[in-house]
Amino acid sequence: MSYSIRKERQLLLVSTFSALLFAMLGIVLGTLIHSLVIIFDGVYSLVSLGLTLVSLVTVLYIRKEDVSKNIKRVKVIESSVILLKGIAITLMCVLSFVAAVQAIMEGGREVNTGIALAFGVFSMIGCYTSYWVMKTQGREVNSALVDAEAKQWLMDTVISAAVFVGFMSAKALLLTSYAHYAQLADPIMVVMASIYFIIVPVKMIISSSKQLHQLNRDGVLTKYSHA
Repeated sequence: MSYSIRKERQLLLVSTFSALLFAMLGIVLGTLIHSLVIIFDGVYSLVSLGLTLVSLVTVLYIRKEDVSKNIKRVKVIESSVILLKGIAITLMCVLSFVAAVQAIMEGGREVNTGIALAFGVFSMIGCYTSYWVMKTQGREVNSALVDAEAKQWLMDTVISAAVFVGFMSAKALLLTSYAHYAQLADPIMVVMASIYFIIVPVKMIISSSKQLHQLNRDGVLTKYSHA
């Protein structure tokens, strides 16, 4: 097994375990303190985990000696996996947006800002570290799958940063005469995050769709659909 293949698998395994950690922490903590944006962060990590596992299985398949010799088939599989990631993340953003709008219409949510701020700092540092590892180490293997992982972690880093900034603002509001608006901070952050983060997966969908369309025009998809 070549160095690049081993390195690619190692990076995807690191991403898998990191996503599992942040998924469990975000969903459990978000549920306990009734924070939609922290649950959003956790669910995003959970989706990332599932998609990373798909990437790992894909790598095990496309890196087989008999398959890796056919670069066009590898491109078909990689593009299909990236398309799946884009669709899954887009769907998550849409559902989160709807839930957040409903929460705003109901008057918002009261959240323990102290715990939320601590989570924001921890998650921001951890997610950026994962992004940095995927981005820098991924250059050695030139893998589209690892690059997609890096993009996911960058999105998660910005989500965590938004959580921190948002709850800092909410905590500041609690010290003013506008304290009653503080409970709107949590769902508003989800709305903003959903709108912002849908851009990246949509770009992934467009890019991978174009790639698959081109492969289809070249007859590659037709060839393997009958294989």
